[in-house]
Amino acid sequence: MFELKNINKGIRRGLLKTPHGEIKTPFFMPVGTVGSVKSVAPWELKELGAQIVLANTYHLYLRPGEKLIKKLGGIHEFMGWDRPILTDSGGYQVFSLGQKRENSGEWGVGRNSSKALPVNHNPKSSLVKISENGVEFKSHLDGSKHFFTPEKVIDIQLDLGVDILMPLDVCPSGKASKEEVEKATMLSVEWAKRAREYFELRIMNYESRKRPLLHGIVQGGLDSKLREWCAKELVKLDFDGYSVGGLAVDFETRNMWDTVKLMGEILPKNKQRYLMGVGTPNDIIKAVNLGMDMFDCVLPTRMARHGNVYVEAKSLSQKAKKGRQKESNFQLVNLLNSGYREDPAVIDNNCGCTACQNGQGFSKAYISHLLRSKEILGIRLATLHNLWQYLNLMKELRVESLN
Repeated sequence: MFELKNINKGIRRGLLKTPHGEIKTPFFMPVGTVGSVKSVAPWELKELGAQIVLANTYHLYLRPGEKLIKKLGGIHEFMGWDRPILTDSGGYQVFSLGQKRENSGEWGVGRNSSKALPVNHNPKSSLVKISENGVEFKSHLDGSKHFFTPEKVIDIQLDLGVDILMPLDVCPSGKASKEEVEKATMLSVEWAKRAREYFELRIMNYESRKRPLLHGIVQGGLDSKLREWCAKELVKLDFDGYSVGGLAVDFETRNMWDTVKLMGEILPKNKQRYLMGVGTPNDIIKAVNLGMDMFDCVLPTRMARHGNVYVEAKSLSQKAKKGRQKESNFQLVNLLNSGYREDPAVIDNNCGCTACQNGQGFSKAYISHLLRSKEILGIRLATLHNLWQYLNLMKELRVESLN
């Protein structure tokens, strides 16, 4: 259940209630793909201010398996995290494996057809086969074949015991043709209908306080008419919230802001909006002002593993900082650059993370040395810093909405 408290300076301040606790919006979800945010312990996530984490259906299904996790008490017990968890459907991971398939003529039907069957001209080159019923794919671990249907993906997530579920959708490449995006969107809507109906049957006997939430995922590439059509079809199904997918798949979709703006205008105001896979701190600032509430991204942990840390620009005046909701203030610093070998300063004097400690922490020279020496502590310190920057940004945006 989502309660919109107010909208101020473009920021939607709200409260999202889940079986494992309430979440203040807007918020960022650290990505814990296989049930762990890389190099960070659950108690450290709490100290950083994380309200919720994201896990991946595809990866947990393949290893260790949702049945084992259910047997061991569910995903919260399994990973030692008692706050909310969201799982994506695994659709993006499934379809990203199919990049080898031929793009030309892959979708064999028009928009008015009741079927959306792929025509695969070279089956040996593809790891993924899409049908009206679902998607067949090969595990990236051992090559074994599996089949996801909208119903099975709901079953997997309910077995995991998560708080917010995503339905199976078709996530086309940013390089996909207009026809491919159109067919993918149509099939995503059909699968959303099946997922919604099946979800309601499965949770029929759940206590209201234990009822998880199900999102609809809006697809449609950068085509405004297709996006609007998809959104309207999903709104008819009355999902608990709405996700905007397909805008963080690769660089071809970076021209996404008109689409984000459109979604902020047409999605129900009384339901939470989730911009999937986005993005940098500057992206998030912009998206919050366009009406988005929820975010996830691998960047804070992935960039840290390569020595990159986010720093808020120091040259901003207090007046500019008060206008943060309209500004892009973060820059990326690579601690592996030679200039930091002898730098005695911390990454950011205004940062409260373990690495910086508001100016009393570890020097850039030391963290640079650890990273160059491939010491785990270097990755951990950079990761903790980046996550603090993201989570503190969300906290400041929530405060900003009150002023």
